[in-house]
Amino acid sequence: MDLFARSWTALRTAVAETPDEDFDRPSGCAGWLVRDLVCHLVIDAQDVLITLVTPADGEPTVDAVTYWDLLAGLPTGEDPLDALIPRLAAAYGEPRWLKFHLDDVGGAAGRAAALADPAARVSTQDKVLTVGDYLSAYVLEWTLHHLDLIAHLPSAAEPPAESLAAARASLEKIGGTPFPASFSDREALLVGTGRRTPTEAERAALGDLAARLPLVLG
Repeated sequence: MDLFARSWTALRTAVAETPDEDFDRPSGCAGWLVRDLVCHLVIDAQDVLITLVTPADGEPTVDAVTYWDLLAGLPTGEDPLDALIPRLAAAYGEPRWLKFHLDDVGGAAGRAAALADPAARVSTQDKVLTVGDYLSAYVLEWTLHHLDLIAHLPSAAEPPAESLAAARASLEKIGGTPFPASFSDREALLVGTGRRTPTEAERAALGDLAARLPLVLG
């Protein structure tokens, strides 16, 4: 719960501090500008609010690791929902309205998460899991999108170190094997999810794991 709050607060702060002119820069998500990514975060915040008020009576079917599906390939931006995001983002016009909406809905999502019972069961995407596991899964989401936000903004603040470490640990569990100790948490996440191509030295250090990358989460 604490890591969810830290990672989400850090990401929202990074968005708030991003100069308006940088909203037209590319993000780390294929086919999306920074403004498109921020629009996606608004929808993510809405999803958190919806899920936290969607109780489930059945036994959990997934946890914070098995919540994630591994997809066959990297997103291209051509998926209908992915393609809708740039049109929604453009409709906001000025970046300040995107910032305002994320602060408004994102703040509500953060407060709802803080008030939620970690042991309660909720339902999303035809899956049942505890609130604690759901919010833990989102630490990985927030951390990866924080890296996406700052991919071409070298002066922007990095995600918190504890968020990077937790996200790496989650990705290693999803992949079923640890990344080499020589990889920083940041590089493990970027290379592991296909956000950056490994160097020859990194590929050698990865060994057999290199053939299984990227781990594309859905």
